[in-house]
Amino acid sequence: MVRLISGTGRVKRQPATVPFRFVVQLALLLLALGLAAPAQQSVDDVLRLFTKVYAQLEANAADPVNPEFAIFEGALPGAIRALDPFSAFLTPDRFAQLREMQTSREKGFGSIVSILPGRVTVLQVLAATPIAASRDWSRAGEFSCHCNNYLIQALDDQQILQLLGEARQGPVSVVVRRPGSVRPLQFTLTPQEMDSRSVDRAFLLRDGIAYIRIKSFEGETARQFRDALENLGGDQVSGLILDLRENRGGVIDAAFDVSSFLLPPNSVIISARGRAQAPVVERVPASAKPYGFPVVVLINGQTASAAEIVAGALRDHRRATLLGERSYGKGLVQQVLPMSMGTALALTTAYYFTPSGHSIQRPLTGSQVKLQPGTDAENPGNAPVNPAGGIAPDEEVRPLPTNQFRYVLEGTGSFASFATEYLRSHAKAPGKLTEEFAVDGAILDDFQYFLSQRNIRPPLSMWTANSDYVRIRLKTEILNQGLGVEYGEKVETELDSGIQRALEILSAELKRQ
Repeated sequence: MVRLISGTGRVKRQPATVPFRFVVQLALLLLALGLAAPAQQSVDDVLRLFTKVYAQLEANAADPVNPEFAIFEGALPGAIRALDPFSAFLTPDRFAQLREMQTSREKGFGSIVSILPGRVTVLQVLAATPIAASRDWSRAGEFSCHCNNYLIQALDDQQILQLLGEARQGPVSVVVRRPGSVRPLQFTLTPQEMDSRSVDRAFLLRDGIAYIRIKSFEGETARQFRDALENLGGDQVSGLILDLRENRGGVIDAAFDVSSFLLPPNSVIISARGRAQAPVVERVPASAKPYGFPVVVLINGQTASAAEIVAGALRDHRRATLLGERSYGKGLVQQVLPMSMGTALALTTAYYFTPSGHSIQRPLTGSQVKLQPGTDAENPGNAPVNPAGGIAPDEEVRPLPTNQFRYVLEGTGSFASFATEYLRSHAKAPGKLTEEFAVDGAILDDFQYFLSQRNIRPPLSMWTANSDYVRIRLKTEILNQGLGVEYGEKVETELDSGIQRALEILSAELKRQ
């Protein structure tokens, strides 16, 4: 299931391929050879040959040559692509889009929704948002039938995600169906600028242990992280589980600031080395006053870039225990260099190394990004270290296994649908639903009958083997819709193997203190 805070956009059409495409590709290959292998051919010689080839294009090609398309879309991108997948030539349009992304704020409608194939269910409506302003659509449980004349039921979850993303670009027409009501309701909603929260989960678990998830590193991430910790107790917190799974990075300075809340003053956070620049070392400020509680960091294969900087620094200084899977391995220093004609060059100029000298960057097949030499204490000199790249966890923890029965329940949206019906008929009286709500045998029987009416009839052995999973998921969805997603998310941690193992480690450490 996918949850997000909530389009029709346009797809830019590329110019048609010209008949001399193979000749342009030849010129592209020659230019790439000149930039990627200067030891074999001088840059001047290859550029001179490229000029001659291009002159032949202009003189003899069947159709007139569009120089901007041939160079901007062909030769330059091809040459830079040979270096690494992250460097790129930015045309004027793409460079303008990049600048707009750096300054714009996220737009949305102020709802938190559950997305399943053919179904979008409202879990929570945030205050002072476009949806909250609509008196007709103001509570959880409703689900969308149409969005901008697209039938939601006919779409899979990825198509729904794309449609909702496009809908945030302008006014959107939405048709919703309310549980217990036959008549669909139609609204026109206009997206507004929303506060984008990169620290999207923060609550206390057992023994006063705080759980905080950072989904990305942005300009306000460090402030949000500090505020979340202070709201949970600050120095009185007994331990912290910092979740960096699925965090693809972002603003590097935000990673430095978050690290400074947890590492001793003057500690090395990261170093950067490149061919054309002096080595750079980033340290925790001498004036820093970090928190002292024990920390466990959760990482996986989608933890990348700025998130890897934080995880690597905390691990190398033995400030945190890392759980999960080896991280992605993106440790490139990139700069955007403005060029003439409104263009720019996004170029890799150096590599990041953890405090002990391990390169974060993994080798990339088919590019010039190879194994970077390390210089940690156990490998003095230039001996290569960390050949796989990324950040290795101290202990590998895999997600809990699933099975066919659970796939069916999740894929059909059975938990969310039952929660909607249950709240409508049982627990909507003021004050009746609380955080202490428990899924008892009667609710399980009702759910089993609910499934039977939808032709989902598992054998008794399968039902018994999955009963704990069913209890937790039912409670999660009922609290999501009845009290708010922060209550449901807390319950859902009981099914998270990484969080449960982190609790074990921190609880054991607290007993030793």
